[in-house]
Amino acid sequence: MALKHEPTEPTAPNHSAQDALRVLETVARQSAGVTEAELVRHTGLDPERLTALLRMLRREGYVEQIADGAYVTGEALARLTSAHGRDQALREKLQGTLDRLRDSVGAAVYISRYVDGEIRVTQYADGPTTPAVNEWVDFRFSAHATAIGKSLLGQLDHNGRRDHLSRHKMPRLTSRTITSDRLLLSRLEAQPPTVPHLDLQEYAVGTVCAAVPITAGAAVGCLALSLPVEHAHRLKQAADALNRNAAPVLLSLAI
Repeated sequence: MALKHEPTEPTAPNHSAQDALRVLETVARQSAGVTEAELVRHTGLDPERLTALLRMLRREGYVEQIADGAYVTGEALARLTSAHGRDQALREKLQGTLDRLRDSVGAAVYISRYVDGEIRVTQYADGPTTPAVNEWVDFRFSAHATAIGKSLLGQLDHNGRRDHLSRHKMPRLTSRTITSDRLLLSRLEAQPPTVPHLDLQEYAVGTVCAAVPITAGAAVGCLALSLPVEHAHRLKQAADALNRNAAPVLLSLAI
């Protein structure tokens, strides 16, 4: 149970997930339970930081507090580490997390992975007041125009980006779409890994999007949101909230 890969500049969710994994590993080793004071000693984490992580781990069902106040592993962790039904358990866990994120940021939210050289939106959560973006052009063929695509390409090395763009044309989808591979590559190179990628009506007129990386192990992934353009003034605040709350998603993928 460990994060196998760490970006050059880890994002805040990466740090939180790594710290949470340290806490989980410590709890898992103490079958009779471990107190918060003992966790401080074993993990070296600041007490205030540990309290916040334990709150998140309890909410996600990864740890439980028993009668004497000590912490033991929770049911959600048992399901994700089981040899049977793990894929279904992970899908259900991620869907629940996405549903909560949708409600807390007030936007449709998506998980996307880069698998075998292609972009795949693997899960999403939308609702009557948080509509998903209309996929009028297949996301696999529009990485140059979407926040999801730019976030995933941004996590590849230079050769990986060039390989993807060599296999996919860059059609103009709106008047704002970048159609120059040279310009797109230079922007991806200049983008700090801790700053969300944006799509300001580059994929579809009437929609704005943001995406943040969630890289666990060797897999490249991102968490994204979309908003109707009339809510564009909320995009930065929503993207920041998405980034702050990405750790549970990353943690589920890393366990």
